[in-house]
Amino acid sequence: MVKEDKTTWKANYFLKIIKLLDEYPKCFLVSCDNVGSRQMQEIRAALRAEGTKLLFGKNTMMRKAIRGHLENNPALEKLLPYLRGNVGFVFTKTDLIETRDKVLSYRVAAPARAGALAPLDVTVPKQNTGLGPEKTSFFQALNIQTKITKGTVEIMNDVKLVTAGEKVGASEATLLNMLKISPFSYGLIIEQVYESGTVFSPKILDITEDDLRGRFLQGVANVAAVSLAIGYPTTASAPHSIINGFKNLLAISVMTDYTFPEAERTKEYLADPSKFASAVAPTSAAATDAPAEEKKEEEEEDESDDDMGFGLFD
Repeated sequence: MVKEDKTTWKANYFLKIIKLLDEYPKCFLVSCDNVGSRQMQEIRAALRAEGTKLLFGKNTMMRKAIRGHLENNPALEKLLPYLRGNVGFVFTKTDLIETRDKVLSYRVAAPARAGALAPLDVTVPKQNTGLGPEKTSFFQALNIQTKITKGTVEIMNDVKLVTAGEKVGASEATLLNMLKISPFSYGLIIEQVYESGTVFSPKILDITEDDLRGRFLQGVANVAAVSLAIGYPTTASAPHSIINGFKNLLAISVMTDYTFPEAERTKEYLADPSKFASAVAPTSAAATDAPAEEKKEEEEEDESDDDMGFGLFD
């Protein structure tokens, strides 16, 4: 097989990225730091089976291809500021949340390496390390309290060894490797999401309908509160204003001889509190009797089912 020259390869790459941008309305911009070639091949093969395609390349080439296609799709310009670092595209036609979960599921555990930035905090739990007493000085250098138990070193307390965002020290990396702890995992990281001309953070995908409903109701409550405070009527505050007005009328009616139909019952209860007690009692009694009646009906049904319509000597 003849290997194509560099010029032909670049031309084919430009055609490929433009075709994918036109064919797929949605894509993820992902970073692939610390992802090995074998792991990338496995991710690519798994996602290809789902109808999802990956495309990586030099940032300069991706920018050049996108700029050359802006006349046909000006919205692609929004992607240009995010083409920094070791990034690529994951094109999909399926649900974004499902594709995101699929992409993030392909992660490989990796040991701590000296000088690497820690993606998360690492805490070593208290344990018997199985290491000999000659390693005690090593733990002392890291300010880790230990004791000798049955001829082996035992860590007495949980120890936070590495902090997220900081470089892993040589001693910390050595200790984790000695304890056979691989605290980190690496895979594709979703940086931005592109859909129909809009670029947004992947955190947006975590927003549910309940979150939107809650935010909307909170906004309505804020509008109603402001409207009531300044005396400016709005659709949000109108129900509250009506209820507050009714409460004021009811209070005036109770304190004066003025009355109206809705206030009659309140006045009756205030004049004779026993009526209120008698009104509540039947309600609670009905609620108590209802389960008993239901249970009785169920027992009767069970009995009829057991008999199956026949007597013992029929």
